[in-house]
Formats: sequence, C-alpha cells, structure tokens
Amino acid sequence: MTIEPLDLLRSNLSRVRIPEPTNRIYKHECCVSFDSPRSEGGLFIDMCTFLAFGKDFVVWNYEKTGNPVYLHIKQTKKLVPEDRPSKKPTLLAIGVDGGFDNIEPEYEETHSVVILPEYVSLPFPSVELPEKVRLAVDAILLAEGAERKEQLAAWTADKKQVGSYAMNLQQIDNGVVILPSGWKCAKCEKTDNLWLNLTDGMILCGRKNWDGSGGNNHAVEHYRETGYPLAVKLGTITADLEAADVFSYPEDESVLDPQLAQHLAFFGIDFSSLQKTEMTTAERELDQIRILIGIESKKVDKM
Repeated sequence: MTIEPLDLLRSNLSRVRIPEPTNRIYKHECCVSFDSPRSEGGLFIDMCTFLAFGKDFVVWNYEKTGNPVYLHIKQTKKLVPEDRPSKKPTLLAIGVDGGFDNIEPEYEETHSVVILPEYVSLPFPSVELPEKVRLAVDAILLAEGAERKEQLAAWTADKKQVGSYAMNLQQIDNGVVILPSGWKCAKCEKTDNLWLNLTDGMILCGRKNWDGSGGNNHAVEHYRETGYPLAVKLGTITADLEAADVFSYPEDESVLDPQLAQHLAFFGIDFSSLQKTEMTTAERELDQIRILIGIESKKVDKM
C-alpha cells in the first residue's frame, strides 16, 4: 500500500523540530564533505538536529540517527548574457551603484521537504504542508548559518574585547521606551544603519562611508555633543547577544557589552523577540574581503 507524501510527512512530525534562537543551524556546507547548496545534489538539512549533509552523506545520517525529514536547498547559477555590457565605474567602491561590479555570479534558490529513505519530495512553500513543518522551514531559512557565525567568531576573536565603559555605564531614565520595530533616525529620514545610544536611548543613523553610502553621521555627532560612549546597532540584536554590534566611541572600535541585556531592558527592549535584519560591522568587513578575493582570483584566471 502506497502512503501519500503528506501522510508520510505527518507520520514523521515527531522528528521535526522548530529551531530556537540559540540553536546552531548548518545550512551552507555539509558537515562531512565540502558539498553546498550549489553542489550537484544540493544540501540536505536534518530538520531535527539542523546539521547539513550533501547527497553522498544524507543517507549515512539517516541510518545513524533515524531522522527522515530534511529541508533540501538547491542553488542554480543564473544564466548571464555573454554580450552584457560592463558598466564603467564612477566611484571607488564595490557592489554599490556607480562602483565596481560585484562579479559574484547570481544563483536561484529552491527549497523542498524531502523524506528518506525514498526521497519523497514536497515543494516549499506550500500551504498544504503541516504548520509545524512550515514554521520549522521558515525558521531555518531566516536563521544565520552556524558556519557564518564561526567565520565571524574567528575574524573577531582577537579584535572584540569587553568595552571599558560597558560594566559601569550610567543610563538616563528619561521615559524612553523603544518599540521592537519601525525605527527611524531622530534627526533624518534614515530607517537603516541605525544605532541606539545606550545612555539616553536616542536612535540615530551611522557614519557616512567614504563612497557616500551609509548614514549621515548623526550617531557619532551625538556622541561628540554628549560624550555618551556606547551604542548598539539596531537590527543586529537577537537572542545571541554576543553577536550584537556594540560600538564604543571613545575606544573607536566594536566591543563586547556583558551587561547588554540589562542595558536594553532599561529601554523596554526584549532582545529574545528580535530578529536579525542588519549586517554587523564585522560581517561587512568580511564580505568586502570576500569580494576583493573574488576579484583577485578572477584576475589570476584571466592571466
């Protein structure tokens, strides 16, 4: 007797978990090989342990754990016309309008829920899937991959120290309560690259970059006017508080704030309910390095 795919999935719902904010989710590279979503067979994420496996190792994991339900992620390179004209850069920048092209190829990503050992596949998104499965897949796709977290940890290991002003920061009780979304700079219309000053609760935009992007310098100007030392970047605050982007203006560097939970609670912020929507300073640095490495490798290929 053949079981319908949806019935088969429902019979295995006990082996599906909805990830918590603190769970490590691997979704960029196989835990055993170098397979990725761009590999021929894509990548299979165990929906119970959140470990990732290429096509040659997913059965091994199934036989070892008995976990049959996987999120399959496949990325396929988009075709680019060979005669597409290249734009002449007008800015000394990468990946912004007027700057050098980011020559990384673009990929189309598809998702499906796969049940082993028969590789029964159900498309995602689909309203027919059980709610638990839909919530689990959404959480996996929205989460930052553990691989990237490990790269960032290695990148910042020798750089990020506890800030000199973090442990004894004086906060001003001026009645400010920060909402969980809908932020805007108090001095302009910017709604991204926003920083919350941890002394008085002012939300202001970040620095203007040398290529004209970024903010309008309102957060650093506020520090120069007041001397209030610490700010945290809104959009980088999640249950993983150590990953939040905290900047110390007197020290002119990103720092750790062991008291960040208390500093946020002072302004009514429940960090456990927030989602990551912005890149941290370290992530931007790492991405710029990757782009530059990609450009250099392309140069070598052409030589």
